[in-house]
Amino acid sequence: MSQSNETLVFVLIILILFSGLFSATEIAYSSSNKIRLKNMDNDDISGASTALKILDDFDNFLTATLIGNNIVNISSASIATVLFTRIYGANGPTISTIVLTIVVLIFGEITPKSIAKKMPERFACKISGFVKFYMLIFIPFIWLFSLWKKLINLLVHVDDEDSDIQDELITMVDEAEKDGNLEEHQSDLISAAIEFNDLDVKDVLTPRVNIVAVNITMSIREIEKVFRLNSFSRLPVYENSIDNIVGVIHEKDFYSSLYEDGDKCTIKKVIKPVIYTSESVKISTLLKQLQKAKLHLAVVTDEYGGTAGIITLEDIIEELVGEIWDEHDIVKEYYNQIGENSFLVKCDADIDDMMERFDVEMDDDEDEFITVSGWLIDQLDGIPVIGQELDYKNLHITVTKADQRKVYEIRVDIKNPDEGKEEDD
Repeated sequence: MSQSNETLVFVLIILILFSGLFSATEIAYSSSNKIRLKNMDNDDISGASTALKILDDFDNFLTATLIGNNIVNISSASIATVLFTRIYGANGPTISTIVLTIVVLIFGEITPKSIAKKMPERFACKISGFVKFYMLIFIPFIWLFSLWKKLINLLVHVDDEDSDIQDELITMVDEAEKDGNLEEHQSDLISAAIEFNDLDVKDVLTPRVNIVAVNITMSIREIEKVFRLNSFSRLPVYENSIDNIVGVIHEKDFYSSLYEDGDKCTIKKVIKPVIYTSESVKISTLLKQLQKAKLHLAVVTDEYGGTAGIITLEDIIEELVGEIWDEHDIVKEYYNQIGENSFLVKCDADIDDMMERFDVEMDDDEDEFITVSGWLIDQLDGIPVIGQELDYKNLHITVTKADQRKVYEIRVDIKNPDEGKEEDD
């Protein structure tokens, strides 16, 4: 082989190495996690700070990388054609195309990208100086292509889609759980914290019909009986009507006063104030209000000023950590399996929870309902009666307990356990 051919081979090898370097750089920065890079920067790892700045200017980085990769690939193709034509004559271009395609795929694309994919952050830090250098060199080209991009966006009306950060975070948590980096309970806690700000008071409150309260005119012994028959540590106090809740009695304060004063104890002595809120208030906002007021219970009013329900500090906390049971609580089972694919479901269960449990995705216009009861009444256009049936997706629902005012229990039969999943896919 002549010296000129040896020079061409040497240059060709260098160009292929640069092609591999550009390809690896592209995949490294595309796959890098900003959080990991920030942690590396905090640990003073060399190149991490520069890598973060490059990621902040990702569009220009990608343009410069593609320019560099195309320059070396086109140059290598030209040199290979000249080299193989000298050696093989008229068949040189064909042989050059075949050989160079294989070489570039192996050493310029697949191999370097595979290596960079396994350690993207480390590679991004190591190569950050080189990336900064060629981005500086290609500034004129980057500027021209940025103008071209703006022109294309104007011509085809391309709009940038806003990314849903919350969905991205939840996806990251799910992936971390799948990879074994998070336990299931840790994943649930983080997901609950992310979705916490989306919940309104109406999603959490105890509805009016389930409120256990006492009249301000009731005697001390009558109130004591209510405390004994229920497991609540606090009881709302109303005057004239449940729509006029004027305060709350704490069990501890009540019995302390009863112990000290006996029958001379009065309800007005132990009554504590409450705060009022609306159904549309975010529970995160209400939590701050309760903390500031040092209270544990709020009365939820409807649009007419009446009582829609109550919400406690415990109700809010349970949205983060799950149900909290103490030794006096009666654990309520919302789901009772009576067959392989058959369940009895309490109608005050959360409708979203029920559908998730049975792997069924609700229609978009049905997300306004909170309980199974509310959803079922809407589906059947009225209060259901015992024996009434409904087919929804792959679920066959039969009303098992109801009266003229309310539906209490349904039977859910899953016709095909896999059908709901298939419809969602």
